[in-house]
Amino acid sequence: MDIADQTFVKKINQKLLLKEILTNAPISRAKLSEITGLNKSTVSSQVSTLMKENLVYEIGQGESSGGRRPVLLMFNKHAGYSIGIDVGVDYVNGILTDLEGSLILHQQLMLKSSSPEDTKSTLIELIQHFISQIPSSPYGLVGIGICIPGLVDENERIVFTPHSKWKNFDLKTSLKKTFHVPVLIENEANAGAYGEKIFGAAKHYDHLIYASIGTGIGIGIIIKRHLYRGAYGFSGEMGHMTIDFNGPTCSCGNRGCWELYASEKALFQSLQSNNQKVSYQEIEQLAKLNDMKTLNALRNFGFYLGVGLTNVLHTFNPQAVILRNKVIESHPMVLNVIKNEVSSRMYSQFSTHIELLPSSLGQHAPALGMTSLVIENFLNDVTKPQ
Repeated sequence: MDIADQTFVKKINQKLLLKEILTNAPISRAKLSEITGLNKSTVSSQVSTLMKENLVYEIGQGESSGGRRPVLLMFNKHAGYSIGIDVGVDYVNGILTDLEGSLILHQQLMLKSSSPEDTKSTLIELIQHFISQIPSSPYGLVGIGICIPGLVDENERIVFTPHSKWKNFDLKTSLKKTFHVPVLIENEANAGAYGEKIFGAAKHYDHLIYASIGTGIGIGIIIKRHLYRGAYGFSGEMGHMTIDFNGPTCSCGNRGCWELYASEKALFQSLQSNNQKVSYQEIEQLAKLNDMKTLNALRNFGFYLGVGLTNVLHTFNPQAVILRNKVIESHPMVLNVIKNEVSSRMYSQFSTHIELLPSSLGQHAPALGMTSLVIENFLNDVTKPQ
């Protein structure tokens, strides 16, 4: 075996060992050998390399099972830090995490306008603030992950955002030149799905749908524990499937799109009077007072979500659907309407096996999904054969 082949095998073994340490820590070298099938000398050698790279450290001795007490290993979650940012129509929501995704800092900024340049300016301000707060560490900032509510192609270029009207905007290259770290760009619903899969309500599901219900509706799809992006990165745009072929024209150019009836924007518009906008707090108060207009609007919201979700469920047959929306998370009645509508439109053997759950991460789901993708990218990079 030549030197290149040996280096390749070593890196593969390091990656395997690091994965097991991340999953099972604290863990001994002997247990790593048992789990991975690698011999003890290989485990010892590659663990030493991981320790030199500041990714793994020893925490002392564990319980003996008859012989010498084993030395236990931990992943060094403070070796570096990751930034994840969710870009909304009128805000940016950012978090700074360690390498296990634990939240270090959170900040939300409102956008002056939704233009690409104003948004980029706000992003730079937020990222610079986070960088100034990063503790001393071997790797510092390992990357930046940003998600947007729109189309992101396979090269991570923002093709189109239906509500902010961005077209062909290369945010990735611009931010890489500014901060000199890896930058990942992703669709917001995909990021939310991944956040819930790694940290939230979807941890124990291999096949799931994440529905982000805000100004529009985006769907994140996970199949066999992996994000499904489609051939060109555009999967999940199911907010623009037609549920009324004679319906009004949507911003996407289609007619009768699902999000015209079931988005949060549609709910708020149905409660407006004399062009006066309503707030979450007003909906909360009126619902508690059993205001009929508010209760009917919430029922309609749940009804139309159930109609569209039935199509999604028939298409993907997931184990679970995670619903990210502040109104649904605050009003169990809406979730019950959705469940009833879905069950009335599907064969019982389909609907009884599918969990419909509110998001457990709330507004942080997309940003946490981005930090997870950044961390995975970093760990893959440091254990990648050259």
